[in-house]
Amino acid sequence: MDIFVGSLPFKLEEADLRELFEAFGEVTSVKIITDKVTRQNKGFGFVEMPNEAEAMKAIDELNGAEVEGRTIIVNKSEPKKDTDRRSSFGSDRSSGGGFNKGGGFNKPGGFNKGGSGGGYSKGGFSKGGGFNKSGGKRGS
Repeated sequence: MDIFVGSLPFKLEEADLRELFEAFGEVTSVKIITDKVTRQNKGFGFVEMPNEAEAMKAIDELNGAEVEGRTIIVNKSEPKKDTDRRSSFGSDRSSGGGFNKGGGFNKPGGFNKGGSGGGYSKGGFSKGGGFNKSGGKRGS
């Protein structure tokens, strides 16, 4: 079972986190997430425990526990949700309204050649389809 651990002390190391969880059973991996540039611990990480019963006991016991003066958050790690927060210029995998969704800017010869659906401004700048769809005029 994958376990999310948040609000970690910034000085905590992976060996310390492993030791904390090994009190409850076998730990197969530990990863504290660090900033790519500064290499500073970001204050959260993940622990993997193969035995679900041991993992649940660790979650129950450690969630809200104090580690080096900080109250940590421990819960079952959920898969990352596929959000549409970031624009994906150049992606052909999307459909619907938005920058990279067919029509408007994204018609063949535009920014994005793939995708299907609305265009830069479906439901946005100019509901009629694309941002500048028909030779300099707004779509109807």
